[in-house]
Amino acid sequence: MDTPAAAPSPDARRIVRTDAPARLDRLPWGRFHTLVVSALGVTWILDGLEVTVAGSIAVALKEDPSMAFSESDIGLAASAYLAGAVLGALFFGWLTDRLGRKKLFFVTLALYLAATALTGLSWNLWSFCLFRFLTGAGIGGEYAAINSTIQELIPARFRGWTDLAINGSFWIGAAMGAAGAIVLLDPALFAPETGWRMAFFIGAALALFILFMRAWLPESPRWLVTHGRAEEAARIVQDIEEGLRREGAHVPTEPAGETALRTRSHTPLGEAFRALFIAHRTRAAVGLVMMASQAFFYNAIFFTYALVLTRFHGVAAKEIGWYVLPLALGNFLGPLLLGRLFDTLGRRVMIMFTYAASGVLLALAGALFVRDLLDARQMTLAWSAIFFFASAAASSAYLTVSETFPLEVRALAIAIFYAVGTGVGGVAAPYVFGALVQSGSREAVFAGYLFGAALMIVAAVFVYFFAVAAERKPLEAVARPLSAAD
Repeated sequence: MDTPAAAPSPDARRIVRTDAPARLDRLPWGRFHTLVVSALGVTWILDGLEVTVAGSIAVALKEDPSMAFSESDIGLAASAYLAGAVLGALFFGWLTDRLGRKKLFFVTLALYLAATALTGLSWNLWSFCLFRFLTGAGIGGEYAAINSTIQELIPARFRGWTDLAINGSFWIGAAMGAAGAIVLLDPALFAPETGWRMAFFIGAALALFILFMRAWLPESPRWLVTHGRAEEAARIVQDIEEGLRREGAHVPTEPAGETALRTRSHTPLGEAFRALFIAHRTRAAVGLVMMASQAFFYNAIFFTYALVLTRFHGVAAKEIGWYVLPLALGNFLGPLLLGRLFDTLGRRVMIMFTYAASGVLLALAGALFVRDLLDARQMTLAWSAIFFFASAAASSAYLTVSETFPLEVRALAIAIFYAVGTGVGGVAAPYVFGALVQSGSREAVFAGYLFGAALMIVAAVFVYFFAVAAERKPLEAVARPLSAAD
């Protein structure tokens, strides 16, 4: 059972009373919220682009005389990207809670932009892995800064569906990466040593555009209040309300519920550790199980799908992108169509259902694969059906860890559980599956699929019994702030 959170840190100075959280949670949807989703949600588009480009160019990296990667080398590069995401999430997540959401979502995007452009200029395996590591660090930092900001700006009754839909936008990036790969990896248009390099510049160009979009976004009022900037927070909320009124929306004018908070410059790591792993240890276990299982499931399959198609089904490298598009469609539609049920039927029921369905369907598809009963198109359709549910499940993992921990450690919580979950379940998966595919044994690949399926089913059972019913509740009601003074 969870126990009460630790007392406020010694650096607490004064108590402020604020109605900013309650006013944000009662707002109708408006242009401001659409801007938040557009400017911040593109993080997942970038990640989808990166993962898809990395998967699609796998064969091109083997055929490029200057690189000449093996399947294991490709898996190693994918693991380097994930390792960077793990460390980047931890470092930038810690900074996000100390320095603010807005500063960090500019820093992490700039790092991503530079690193992905440099990847296109890499000259050997180790330079490629280094730049992939730095790209991953930027994306990992984005997860912490962006998830916390979105949670704190979106009204409570829209939070579940919005978060799942935004996470599902990963697959818009995947589709973009697939479409780009179709053109850039066509040997009739570009040489093998040129096309894959140009693919990475797509992400850099998109990131440059996003930097300008984010200039209009404010700092999180919730973060500002805890750091003694209540007046600034109130002005931001007032500006949002006035903007909605100009659009013709009805914004309540009656007094909203106030929250009393002790201001602080930062939250000491010791207090953060107690809040995450002692006061909320059950929630911590839920977050770890969800993150680790979905990370292994996704990273094992998606980073090596191109290798499976080429080795076992004879698909040419230039055609890989066509097989990504139906996968991207299934992944995007899952959170979009199932997301509202997380706010109506509830978190626990839907998390259990999507995790269990993903595991069962992967085991069934693996059984058909090992018997060679699926051709390349049928295998792709099977993956599309699997990921329809798995995408919603994976998105719900990010939703869970970003809404069930206190405000002062929210970004750090996202970072830790993303990092630990990805480290446990994801970093080794691409390398291991790359080796399984390289063995040429369908039985070996099937064994890997079964392991991933089992992880998802176990997570479904665990989550059903221990997850928090956070649907339609204010964040402060789901997890009492550490700085709460009343």
